[in-house]
Parts: sequence; C-alpha cells; structure tokens
Amino acid sequence: MTNADGTPGVGIAVGSVGDIDDGEAIVIAADVTGTGEDIAVFFDDEKYFALNDRCSHGNASLADGWIEDGQVECPLHSGKFCLRTGQVQSMPATEDAVAHRVEVRDGEIVLFPGAPVGAS
Repeated sequence: MTNADGTPGVGIAVGSVGDIDDGEAIVIAADVTGTGEDIAVFFDDEKYFALNDRCSHGNASLADGWIEDGQVECPLHSGKFCLRTGQVQSMPATEDAVAHRVEVRDGEIVLFPGAPVGAS
C-alpha cells in the first residue's frame, strides 16, 4: 500500500465500498489493527470514519451506537463523539475517542491504524 503522496503506507483493507450500510459500522479486531484496541469503521453520509471502538466513558462498543449527522452516540450512557475527530460532543463522556485515518482506494476501504486523520 502507498499513501496518496506516493510514500509507503501501512494500511489494512477492511472491506469494499458498499459493505457498510449508511449509519452502520463494522469492528476490526485488535489483533488485526495492532493497536491493542478494536477499531470501528463507520459509514455516514457517504463518508468513512474510524474510531477506537470502546467508549471512553464506559465499556461499550461505539459500533453498536447510533450514527447520525457525523456523530456516534454510545449505546450505554448516550455520550456522543465526532466521527471525524473523536472529539467528545456530549456528556457524560469527557475523554475524546481515538480517531484513525481511513481512505477508499480502488473500491476498497483501507484503515490506517494509529495514523492521525488527515495524515498522508
């Protein structure tokens, strides 16, 4: 895999365009991501996003939450996070979720675990 600027990049193909329905997410296991955390890949409003799957407020899967308008709402206590940045959008969560870069390349959804959003 190479980055958009042509430099080498470590990406993981996690599916094909169309595999994730709008307002849904899939979970990529920690042993695949190499980050020690499961990562959820979300599809909202024709865009893909990736956050650590565990809510920073409680032990709940963000992939099981409500996805809408660029946010995910934790199914346990209703804390909300920005899908693009992981930034907390509402209480009771106070700690941001970790965001990861995700791109579409040749029809494949590619996750870059640990790479900041916007990095190339």
